[in-house]
Amino acid sequence: MTESDKTNKTPRVRKTAPTIRERAAEAQEKIDNPKVSRVRAVLKPPVRLARSARIPSNPITRILGKIFKVLGKAISWLIPRYFINSWREMKQVTWPGRKETRRLTLAVFMFAVVFGAIAAIVDKGLDEIFKKTVLK
Repeated sequence: MTESDKTNKTPRVRKTAPTIRERAAEAQEKIDNPKVSRVRAVLKPPVRLARSARIPSNPITRILGKIFKVLGKAISWLIPRYFINSWREMKQVTWPGRKETRRLTLAVFMFAVVFGAIAAIVDKGLDEIFKKTVLK
């Protein structure tokens, strides 16, 4: 490599990892402004047509429609709204990746060890004080 090649290189800039708040904002933006992929754009019109297609009305379809309507109400009555709403919330959560999960788990374990050590030291100290003052 010549010296001029070395000077013409642009410095490599390392991107910082997005915070949880930034990832949540990106996820919310994707929900608010969905970008339709080519596959979905191609498949969407037939799906819309199928949903809006009118089912011929005859005695069997009317009976089945009433049965499904009753079943739908029974299911919505059996499953409390709490579970339905919590499932919707769970689908909106932005879960951490493996690396972040490991880091957070390590932080929790370190906190537990430090807190346990402090509690043990305080317990031992109070035990000694109790033995010297009350039990003497």
